[in-house]
Amino acid sequence: MTAAPPFGVLRAPEHWRTVDLISDLHLKPEEPATFEVWAQHMRRTPADAVIILGDLFEVWAGDDGATPGSFEARCGQVLDDCRAELAFMRGNRDFLVGRDFLARHRVRDLADDPTVLEWGTQRIVLSHGDLLCTGDISYQQFRQQVRGADWQQAFLARPLAERQAIARQMREHSEARHAATAPADYAQADAALARQWLLQAHASTLIHGHTHQPADHALGQDAEGRALTQVVLSDWHIDAGTRRAQVLRLRADGTRMRQSPDGPQ
Repeated sequence: MTAAPPFGVLRAPEHWRTVDLISDLHLKPEEPATFEVWAQHMRRTPADAVIILGDLFEVWAGDDGATPGSFEARCGQVLDDCRAELAFMRGNRDFLVGRDFLARHRVRDLADDPTVLEWGTQRIVLSHGDLLCTGDISYQQFRQQVRGADWQQAFLARPLAERQAIARQMREHSEARHAATAPADYAQADAALARQWLLQAHASTLIHGHTHQPADHALGQDAEGRALTQVVLSDWHIDAGTRRAQVLRLRADGTRMRQSPDGPQ
């Protein structure tokens, strides 16, 4: 059995009773409706914590892009206005979100993917989900390159305008590739690997995004007979013809519920 990546640990404080998990909002100025629904949820949520499992932003070229009046700065203000505790794990679109931006907006940096949430007696594996898509070999090679410290240091040394242009080109290339490829070829999480992560983490639930295919998947049982479950989060996309958005709300008693940002479905 291939070893899983090192697991980070997020220990929930005793006062947490409810936690919201979201991912894949892909926030960008061109979709103001998605931004507004997210901002409203962040202002109104009664949860004690909101954990964002990557791709909050469609593109992120560096923390210095969050200049006063920019779209990135408006997103930062939403984070400031949220009364819940916040945590963020980087995704494949916003892997360059830096520690400075997160610290400025009191967001805990979940630098390790995957991370185990220890909450009372619960152990829950959290991930963005892209590492599970092992069939997308070209992406996995790209990911290994751009997550390296040397690549990131060289990229962030470029002028901001140049970085933003490169990021737009990368996004357009990714969208064109996905449009020409069946989702089964690039957006399928490896169920065997997901089960392996759970066994190695001594956890019963894995929660991730990335694939934009929200569902619950049974992964059999562990040696103690506990059911193993893979929970895939929804992406968010709201415009004149589409409303696709879900929040996964977890409770301290182990129950969970998918709901719209406006309330239960």
